Amino acid sequence: MDKKLIFTMTTPTLDRANPSFPIGFIPLQGTSNDCENCGKGARLDFGFEYAYQPIVDVRSRTIYAHEALVRGPHGESAASVLAQVNDSNRYRFDQSCRVKAIKGASALGMTENLSINFLPNAIYKPELCIRTTLAAANAHGFPLSQIIFEVTEGERVEDGPWFAEILREYQRCGFKTAIDDFGAGYAGLALLADFQPDLIKLDMGLIRNLDTDRNRRTIVGNLVRMCEEMHIQVIGEGVETVGERDALRDAGVYLMQGYLFARPAFQAMAAVEFGG
Repeated sequence: MDKKLIFTMTTPTLDRANPSFPIGFIPLQGTSNDCENCGKGARLDFGFEYAYQPIVDVRSRTIYAHEALVRGPHGESAASVLAQVNDSNRYRFDQSCRVKAIKGASALGMTENLSINFLPNAIYKPELCIRTTLAAANAHGFPLSQIIFEVTEGERVEDGPWFAEILREYQRCGFKTAIDDFGAGYAGLALLADFQPDLIKLDMGLIRNLDTDRNRRTIVGNLVRMCEEMHIQVIGEGVETVGERDALRDAGVYLMQGYLFARPAFQAMAAVEFGG
């Protein structure tokens, strides 16, 4: 499909704006200049880069996706970057993250899915905030269907229905959606009742020692069955041992992420170790 056609066909239409933004706020318009400036982190008083960690399919022994994980300019921790995000720069940072992740993935020659974390409270209007993402994907030739927008379940969103509407619009545009750290926050099942993402990532607290903890196996097994009925794929994250991998596989989880397979690679795609 022609890249320009992709851009024009996927512009969403939501009228409601995030009420937490100041009156008179002027969002980016998704122009080529906006896209270039976001990729450079323009108008941010701090720099950041990305590391990429693979999400693997243990059945086919292939890479399903790479999650873009924010890092400092020289590989410093995510915390050192996020500590500099505040109300005045959150919108610009969120927009820059999207563009920089897509630009970096394209430069690396990534052919698998790209998972990008986003900040729901940084969204003014979905149809406006998504323009820079569409422009970046268009400019770098990255298919919209291979972009996953991932949000942490514990992310405090003042307006739950507004949050669900954002995710619906992202799906309508052709993006995949994922809820990270599922089972760790306060939204959980109530969120799934309002919105069904393409994927959920089980919190590593549920994964840890899964092979030796009967209660965790019961919880994970029931979550997997529920997701199967709702046509939601499940990812086990934070997998560190062969025992945890095997317990997830026995429960019907085949998409996994964690140090057992690969650590995040700074500005690179990591080599994967599937093991036996």
